Amino acid sequence: MSTVLHSRHRPSPGSTPASAAETLRMLVHYKRWANRLTFSQVLALPEGEALKQRQTRFGNMVHTLNHVFVVDDIFRHHLESRRHGYTARNTDTTPPLLELRARVEEMDQWYIDQAENWTDEDFATVIRFEFVGGGEGAMTRAEIVLHVVNHATYHRGFVGDMMYQVPVMPVSNDLPVFLRDVWKKAR
Repeated sequence: MSTVLHSRHRPSPGSTPASAAETLRMLVHYKRWANRLTFSQVLALPEGEALKQRQTRFGNMVHTLNHVFVVDDIFRHHLESRRHGYTARNTDTTPPLLELRARVEEMDQWYIDQAENWTDEDFATVIRFEFVGGGEGAMTRAEIVLHVVNHATYHRGFVGDMMYQVPVMPVSNDLPVFLRDVWKKAR
């Protein structure tokens, strides 16, 4: 059992606490890593399993992953102060899995490039927008990054649940695994 010390961000000996900007940068790298693992596993499934209709909000694995892409794209447009043209948080049709994977790769790289170049002041900038379902929204760039990372994690969990229905054991794409196997090794 681990013990949590609540003495205001106490770093471990020999380390320094990460800034908020550094944490956000790490999270967009985590999102790309987890998405790559998920897409690799979905692509390796037996024929038809990725598009098989299941008891889930978006019907199948690919349409669920497409929803994540659409939401990422909506917020990308907000960050770029451009109109996105979406009238819903998913598309009526689902792109082919390989095409969707390429779009997600490009999108993940876009978020990484932005986060790597934004300063603390940039992350604190408030972005005003209109929600797809109506109503005004205002979030900082930092809050948008946290949202897209959290949103993708949430829906990869649905895909993981559908993997069990195949049945296939979903890959471990949790943040602690990324920190241990990728992020800390690269530092």
